[in-house]
Amino acid sequence: MQAAIPDDIKVSYEFDQSGYVVNSLQSLLFEGLLGALLTGLMVLLFLRDIRSAVIVVINIPLALLTSVVCLYLAGQTINIMTLGGLALAVGILVDESTVTIENIHHHLEMGKSKSRAIWDACKEIAFPKLLILLSILAVFVPALFMSGVPRSMFIPMSMAVAFAMIASFLLSQTLVPVLSNWLLKKVHINESEKKLGRLKQRLSVSIHKSAKARIIIVPILIIGLLLLAWLGYKKAGTEIFPKVDAGQMQVRLRMPAGTRIERTEDATKKTLTIIDSIAGKKNVAITSSFVGLQPPTYAINPIFLYTSGPHEAVIKVNLVKGSGISIENLKEELRLSVNKNIPAAALSFEPADLVDQVMSLGSNNPIEVVVQGKNLAQSREIADKLKLSLNNITYLRDVQIAQPLDYPTIQINYDRIRTGQMGLTVDQAGKSVTEGTSSSRLIQPVYWLDKTAGNAYQVQVEYPQLAMNSPEQIDQIPVGKSGDNTIFLRDIADWKKGNSIGEYDRINQQRFITVTANIHKQDLGKAVDDVNRAIKNLGELPQGVKVYLRGQSELLNQTISELSFGLLLAIVVIGLMLAAYFQSFKLSLTVLSVFPGVLAGSMLLLWLTGNTLNIQSFMGSIMAIGVAVANAILLVSNAELIRSQQTSNISIGSQAAANRLRPILMTSLAMIAGMLPMAAGFGESGKQTAALGIAVIGGLLFSTFISLWLVPLVYDWIMGKKKIINTSLDPNDENSIYYDKNI
Repeated sequence: MQAAIPDDIKVSYEFDQSGYVVNSLQSLLFEGLLGALLTGLMVLLFLRDIRSAVIVVINIPLALLTSVVCLYLAGQTINIMTLGGLALAVGILVDESTVTIENIHHHLEMGKSKSRAIWDACKEIAFPKLLILLSILAVFVPALFMSGVPRSMFIPMSMAVAFAMIASFLLSQTLVPVLSNWLLKKVHINESEKKLGRLKQRLSVSIHKSAKARIIIVPILIIGLLLLAWLGYKKAGTEIFPKVDAGQMQVRLRMPAGTRIERTEDATKKTLTIIDSIAGKKNVAITSSFVGLQPPTYAINPIFLYTSGPHEAVIKVNLVKGSGISIENLKEELRLSVNKNIPAAALSFEPADLVDQVMSLGSNNPIEVVVQGKNLAQSREIADKLKLSLNNITYLRDVQIAQPLDYPTIQINYDRIRTGQMGLTVDQAGKSVTEGTSSSRLIQPVYWLDKTAGNAYQVQVEYPQLAMNSPEQIDQIPVGKSGDNTIFLRDIADWKKGNSIGEYDRINQQRFITVTANIHKQDLGKAVDDVNRAIKNLGELPQGVKVYLRGQSELLNQTISELSFGLLLAIVVIGLMLAAYFQSFKLSLTVLSVFPGVLAGSMLLLWLTGNTLNIQSFMGSIMAIGVAVANAILLVSNAELIRSQQTSNISIGSQAAANRLRPILMTSLAMIAGMLPMAAGFGESGKQTAALGIAVIGGLLFSTFISLWLVPLVYDWIMGKKKIINTSLDPNDENSIYYDKNI
């Protein structure tokens, strides 16, 4: 493009958001690499064997590369969501290989040879690990029940994690045993086991002492955790996607309806000066403004740049990267300053960065209330009443009616008898008035052909602006001739000033009025609830009138309901799968007892860190649930093995907790370590993905305690020391109650 234009004209991308996307991807890549390093260090801390840590870490890049290939084959790209899923998977990828390595160490400590220890360890946990994999994949069921934009964002992330997990499982059963046989020492002495011995003993004693009051402790703890989860959910709030500060803003400036474009231009220039004074001229990279209506020859679709008249202007501002200026604070200061210096102007801030524009679904404001009815005057009365009510909500800003409802007009009343006596028609006179007040282009397009270049140019005739700059001058517009006498508009018509609707908007052919507002330092869910309460307080509406929210509120409600229903279904699927594996609904409920702890941890940490429940944090909670279920499966599987061999009176739950203390702590702490860089929010996309990491860490912090202390209590309460009954239906199985001796 630069080569096709003169040298003194420079073309550059000033509002290019691809740089933000690229930097976000680089930040996520850095977080993933740092997470993998921290994960390996955590494994090394527990096993005190650098070779084991190397084996675990080797699985991470191989699983991620496999996931990338599968994403390519599935038609996906590397974007913020898929790379976020891969960064999230780093922590959980070590779950499969860590469990395998830890179990190999456990068998080595029993005095077995290396090859025998590897074989027995892999064989012992093959089915539990498969169950863990299926349980983690099951928590992505919500993605299948989503639609629209959330589905488009959730599905790629889910696919990235799922592909990586499947690859990790296969590698843990193939590559890990081979590398262990090559790299691990033949005689393994686990020094960390001595240090964990006291912790195991204390845990066993604690569980054993609490077992006497488990009938009281378990229900109270579960109910308490559910209440904490509900409190965290209510306090944290809900949004569609985390808010980000991309250093850009778009503001719509509205002067009183009918303001001349020159006055609107002056107000726009004053607003730009105010922005420079607040932000500092050196911190503003570029501003772009458009004032008035788009002419037909303007090469842009109104869907991207829309104004309702000469009284509106759209201003885009791009701050210098690293300016350190908060966009939200800049908006608030700009509101106050414009209100003081340009009292007639009204501001409304609109989505500026790429994520906000996608998630807004085309709506200019997060709060958009529709007042729809057959009688527009009646709808306006209700809209004005609602506007007053919304102004009382302290955190709402820029509350205004989007359409110009009082556009200044001139009503011309033609005397049809006199017009006919003059030999004219109202149509002829009207066209003359249009040409005089606007342009001949609106009556009869005229083109001049440049034969040399082969281009056609539109030619239009207008009155000089000095000759037509007041309403009284329309009397002087010539509308025709009668002989040699010129007929003016005043000869056949009179006029008066008035007001009219400047813009008609329709839904299903029915007119509506829109009341819009922005939100300042509050979550969208809270705002939607308060606005719905204000709508309800309007009382009984006239027949045929409807008042409802649309835009982002619809998307929020849809997203939360679909995710909640999907999560509930995931719990049911996991429960049924566990019941099928253990052949017992009681054991399935024992594993599912970790859910309240995960939800409580995720919701509370989101609240305490000032984050909200959104697509990202919901994804983090789901991942934490998957890891918690995996840990509970490890413990319950070991408890069932102990129960089948039980000869002493020691609590089975406490024994299983002691046996699985190290692998559960390893997997949980390794994933927490892997999520720390993401939760810290490094880079440009840090705020977008931080909530995801925080939800995972919060869920795991609580679920680790629940898995090691509450699940054993639940197990002892439900199963106790009941004798194992073989549930096999095979008549050839000698251990089955259906064994047929006659065969």
